[in-house]
Amino acid sequence: MSSEAQDAPAPKRIRTAAPARKTKPTRSSFAIGAVKVRPGHTREIGLPITKLVTGSEVSLPVRVVHGRHDGPVVWINAAIHGDEVVGVEVIRRVLETLSPRTFRGTLLAVPIVNVHGFMAGDRYLPDRRDLNRSFPGSPRGSLAGRIAHLMMREVVDKCEVGIDLHTGSDRRTNLPQIRADLEHPRTRALAEAFGAPVMLHAKLRDGSLRAAARESGATVLLFEGGEAMRFDQWAIEAGVAGVLRVLAALDMIDATVTTSAAATATATATAAAGSGAGALALPAPPPGLVSRRSGWLRARRTGIVHLDATLGQRVEVGDRLGGLSNSFGRTLRLVKADRAGVIIGRTTAPLVNRGDALVHIAEIEGAEPPGTPDSQAATDGFDALDEIQVL
Repeated sequence: MSSEAQDAPAPKRIRTAAPARKTKPTRSSFAIGAVKVRPGHTREIGLPITKLVTGSEVSLPVRVVHGRHDGPVVWINAAIHGDEVVGVEVIRRVLETLSPRTFRGTLLAVPIVNVHGFMAGDRYLPDRRDLNRSFPGSPRGSLAGRIAHLMMREVVDKCEVGIDLHTGSDRRTNLPQIRADLEHPRTRALAEAFGAPVMLHAKLRDGSLRAAARESGATVLLFEGGEAMRFDQWAIEAGVAGVLRVLAALDMIDATVTTSAAATATATATAAAGSGAGALALPAPPPGLVSRRSGWLRARRTGIVHLDATLGQRVEVGDRLGGLSNSFGRTLRLVKADRAGVIIGRTTAPLVNRGDALVHIAEIEGAEPPGTPDSQAATDGFDALDEIQVL
């Protein structure tokens, strides 16, 4: 597989529906684990990880959608952290819309990567390791290293594009956002196709899936949205629409664009009816804001926090976002914005200690101080944020 650092042509944009292709499939079967999936078929498999003390086998669940016709090989995954359930539901809804008879290319869907953590409702593995700091792993390493190695060998190394789905952690919630290398043309094009409210240029972290996949030559988008252990519908809907728009941009599915907010639900209902034919109706991607710098505003005192800040809110330096009080209600300190930008994350915990993260603010390209007109791109992005109903 070629390195992502090499120039790659920008993906095709979402297109209108085309007549179904009637040529006979010429693709080979897709090999994964010990099985082969024939073109035009879907198959669920479990890649063995380990055994529990009871002797029950723990497996990495993968659904393969191997289309009849040629196209890219793409993966989507969720629950690398075991308490991040939003992505699991995103993948379920995406799979409902797809038919291998009309699909072009191959999709590997891994709804639960951290199986141990997911079963326990825990972010980490039993040995308290963070799976997303354990890639690319080792076949003879720790449990985290073995899972990471299996994911890389059987899924990532077979793909050219991947979407890694996450939510906020440790009683935090996130505005739907894409984190990616916005300097790379193909990655930027796919991030724009996804259509999250904010695109954040994010550095690679050693040991993360995104870093390891990038090293293997894949183009990777990381989606953040919602809160751990919750089904935040607004985050789920943004994730479903974004994943489907990326598949359409890669010419793997047929899609029509509509401004209807119910487009994703309509697409799901159509697929559930069993037709598997025709074009999916997808909401048009909103104008996305671009950020290359962000930071968490942290508690200056220990106390009970009352935040007025909401996800997607635009703030200026010095804006009051809430306050810290003691148990009798006496105000200890006000919480004020330390930079201008958009709130892309916030704590949901009422009790905080000094130094705890409270509000995540992303600085926005093209945004100007009050009284100076913003760039048109920033203006459009801010207007789109006003229409999003989140916390």
